[in-house]
Amino acid sequence: VGIYAQGLFFALIAQDRLYFKVDEATRPDFERRSMEPFRPFGEDSAMGYYEVPADVMEDNAQLESWMRKAIDVATKARQGKARTARCRRRS
Repeated sequence: VGIYAQGLFFALIAQDRLYFKVDEATRPDFERRSMEPFRPFGEDSAMGYYEVPADVMEDNAQLESWMRKAIDVATKARQGKARTARCRRRS
């Protein structure tokens, strides 16, 4: 199940687990808590989404903060793709 905000895919649910989109700045928050990345096709298929810790899901304020960070990551990713596309058209 994909989760969108403002037209941005920022989270997903797979096998009853919630995953948020991460980047180099936010990934350490998940890794410090020993959370696993989303791997839809086995060990070698990690994607840019990490499982949200249970204590974060149980605390609305924390969940909102982590969610906003995931939306920011998705926003930056979209902006990066748009920049890349513009550069390709100019080439």
